[in-house]
Amino acid sequence: MSARLTLSVLPERYAVVQLPPNTPLPALAGAFWSVTWTPEEVSLVCEEAQVPAGAQSAGGWVALKLHGPFEFTLTGILAAVLNPLRDAGVGIFALSTFNTDYVLVAADRLAEATGTLRAAGHTVLEA
Repeated sequence: MSARLTLSVLPERYAVVQLPPNTPLPALAGAFWSVTWTPEEVSLVCEEAQVPAGAQSAGGWVALKLHGPFEFTLTGILAAVLNPLRDAGVGIFALSTFNTDYVLVAADRLAEATGTLRAAGHTVLEA
């Protein structure tokens, strides 16, 4: 995909959390959170302030929302964002929903990530 994309920086700080398999989900609030449930683990992305006590987590993430929705037949949407970040050495954590994708980057690399994406021709709207 060679189209230029628009992304928005979400205003909160997020954590990626690992919980044991079959863990009951904690009560969550906020505008953005995601759960992936597998036989091996429960992975949760939530605001840092909502990390369950005692859970293994990695905080300090900022989320970039790709403006969708995108048809399932389109290819290369994430690659158009991830490849420039890869080339700049910016690590990511990606999530997808029915309508769109989210890319989390370390908060201390946000300026570099947004600059890289703008240089690649994308529009990045700050929170």
